[in-house]
Amino acid sequence: MSETAAFTLDGHGGTLAGRRWPAENPRYVVLLCHGYGEHSGRYEYVATRFAADGATVYAIDHVGHGLSDGERVLVEDFEKVVDDFHLLDLTARRENPGLPVVLVGHSMGGMIAARYAQRYGDSLAAVVLSAPVLGTWAAVDALLAADEIPDTPIDPDTLSRDPAVGRAYVADPLVWHGPFKRPTVQALKNCLDTISAAGPVDSVPVLWLHGSDDGLVPIEGTVQGWGTYSGAQARSGTYTGARHEIFNETNRDEVLGDVLDFVNSVLPERN
Repeated sequence: MSETAAFTLDGHGGTLAGRRWPAENPRYVVLLCHGYGEHSGRYEYVATRFAADGATVYAIDHVGHGLSDGERVLVEDFEKVVDDFHLLDLTARRENPGLPVVLVGHSMGGMIAARYAQRYGDSLAAVVLSAPVLGTWAAVDALLAADEIPDTPIDPDTLSRDPAVGRAYVADPLVWHGPFKRPTVQALKNCLDTISAAGPVDSVPVLWLHGSDDGLVPIEGTVQGWGTYSGAQARSGTYTGARHEIFNETNRDEVLGDVLDFVNSVLPERN
């Protein structure tokens, strides 16, 4: 198993906590972009699978998340979160000169990754979007329309068919279990609009994967966004019966196998 190393970066809202999973003689670099209310430590299994495939993996906890600075889950501008993630990208490239870089984002992190690819796609070898928030997300419109945002925690059963995933989520002290904050919801809406207006990504191969029974980010809304986002090198896949966290699903090995097959099919040949 790859050993995790901690580091920090200076982000727009304070110190960002980072994690690195090194590979021996790495062939490529992976940047992991986590979702809303969680943290990069929940991606240990994903990172070790990539490391075993020859990738050195990097991740940060977004501002207001996990071990990073900032008011909990408060994000006022996702363009600044993309800026923070670019610092991670630059750090990874500096430490691994010449290696191709793959971007992997889940849920809100998939939205961030999608926007990152619009801004920096020319420098990426591949992008993987897991259950991304794209297009229309009914939850955003409903929360913005509410006079008061309800204090309703995420139902752990919506994450995975594996009950152990939900139990670990509930018990995790670094996971946010409180309500959405209105500025964050508005920032999500603004970012979705920005992505839709910016159009398709043609410069990099993009893979979108989603569970058919995703109750948190229903696939129907993402389908709408994918229609305007997907470019000439886009691929997609759906897992029947899978819920929101496909990397933590009962068929996680199938999902990650498909991801690794995609990544290796598009990585440039080494001289």
